[in-house]
Amino acid sequence: SAMGARRWRVPPLGNFSDCPNGSRWVMDVFNECAQDGRDIASVLLGLVSILCFAAASFPQFYQACKTGIMDRALSIYFLLGWLGGDLLNLIGSFLADQLPLQVYTAVYYVLADLVMLSLYCYYKVKNRGGGFATPINAACLFLALGTVSAVSVLGRGAAGGQDPVTFRGRSLLSTRRDEPGAKPFTRSEIIGFTIGSVSSVLYLCSRVPQIYTNYKRKSTAGVSYSLFALVMLGNSLYGLSVLLKNPEPGQGEGDYVLHHLPWLVGSLGVLALDVVISFQFLAYRRGKPGTREERDALLGEQGDG
Repeated sequence: SAMGARRWRVPPLGNFSDCPNGSRWVMDVFNECAQDGRDIASVLLGLVSILCFAAASFPQFYQACKTGIMDRALSIYFLLGWLGGDLLNLIGSFLADQLPLQVYTAVYYVLADLVMLSLYCYYKVKNRGGGFATPINAACLFLALGTVSAVSVLGRGAAGGQDPVTFRGRSLLSTRRDEPGAKPFTRSEIIGFTIGSVSSVLYLCSRVPQIYTNYKRKSTAGVSYSLFALVMLGNSLYGLSVLLKNPEPGQGEGDYVLHHLPWLVGSLGVLALDVVISFQFLAYRRGKPGTREERDALLGEQGDG
């Protein structure tokens, strides 16, 4: 799934006393303190960004089934980098003992990535004339179940500690209960900082092989532009939601941005690379080989083999 990174941290549930002037429904649904219209706008933009990330995979699923050349159109390293970023997102949600909505969202991202990988493997085998598509799909299914189960067990064990881990994953911003003013990062924040930064790097690095694959083919046939358009919209809304969020009382704007800098940079970096891919769609739109020509080429290669 998608590429933005958000902050995972859950304050004690049901504690509204620290947010007396906040929106009750935002606290009840997201466990976040929204003091004014600016905070509520941040929450709503964050929610829409999550929906964009969640919907991004579906156009590519359709495009894969329609064209049958997904193994040529997408780079396997693009898919693996995406999966790696979402796995860290999921691990962070368990380490921080997140709300069910946030955990389920993180699980959904990983499952969507595994479906994408399964489709890639299916068409890789099918276009090579092999008869192993069903075993590969079964293996991907077991991998999905095993990954989610293992992370669940390990994550819940780690979440039982006294020091909850701060992780900025793709969730809504949560309430900060830190002391006013600038302060050094705590141990848990450093762990979350590291996980979130590596996740952002994986999202960034995943784009490079896809850009190269498009360039090498001189075509974007088989790739859904809607996939990247939705991710670009999600990352843009994420950046706005972070910048709209009010800092904590006594916390300066600079300190607030500093605590979110790796994820802002990662999000904007992914956005910039997706703009490059958008230009590739425009550049290769004319004269790009159609689906039928690519299929004929695949059949020709199989005949030569």
